[in-house]
Amino acid sequence: MAFDIDKYTTNSKSVAWDDLDFDAFDTDPLPPETLRTLRYMADVEYHTVCYLRDLLTTPSHKEPEIGAFMTMWNREEFWHGEALATVLGKHGITLDFDELKANRVKLGWKDRLDPIKQSLMGGLVGHDFVAVHMSWGAVNEWSANAAYLRLAKQQNHPVLGELLKRIAAQETKHVAFYASQARARLADSKKAQVITRFALRKFWRPVGSGISPDSEVEHVMGALFAGSEGRKLIQDVDSHIAKLPGMEGLRIVENSLERFNISAEDEVPSGELVAA
Repeated sequence: MAFDIDKYTTNSKSVAWDDLDFDAFDTDPLPPETLRTLRYMADVEYHTVCYLRDLLTTPSHKEPEIGAFMTMWNREEFWHGEALATVLGKHGITLDFDELKANRVKLGWKDRLDPIKQSLMGGLVGHDFVAVHMSWGAVNEWSANAAYLRLAKQQNHPVLGELLKRIAAQETKHVAFYASQARARLADSKKAQVITRFALRKFWRPVGSGISPDSEVEHVMGALFAGSEGRKLIQDVDSHIAKLPGMEGLRIVENSLERFNISAEDEVPSGELVAA
């Protein structure tokens, strides 16, 4: 089914949380490890504007539907960051654009060169770059959706769970756009399939890898996707990717878990070990 961009842009709005009782965090606070994961997620959402900046130098910005989508996508992702920052704020953790700006400054020339690299790559690849962009976006959104729903289930906190499910619902719409665009563009071009497969296999890393240290990436991946249930979720994401034209057999997300040594085995609770 084709994605209805007009319906999406008409109905797009920021994620709502005013009706949620955030004061519940005063009596039922989140554990430090969860706050660490939420901090990572908020950083990623706030950095969306930087990803958009880079992509405006590529052939993608010439596509009217993509331009309309990315305008709303950027807005919705910003409000995801605001919502998560509000949760963090209830726990005494301040996160705002001043800190985001400081993080970008720390990246130095790498950050300043990113738009140039994107522009050069887009120019070399040509119009098929759009297929790479759409496929890459689909992988990121599939991963984000899995992460939000997994954290909601793990914590079973009535307020956090509801907020994360609302964010995931918007991420699902983002998946629908990226995946439908990727599917159509890959089906139309064998060259796009070859380039996209190479880019995903060689260069894709978990969202946030470029803005957070490996220790934080490893923490989040382990906290959300360690064990058999987490690994199954990641395998489901890879199965979606593998169904895109020309992407058969790819397992880039599971490979990323293995690079960070995230175990697929369930931990045995202490006291339940038995002698052989």
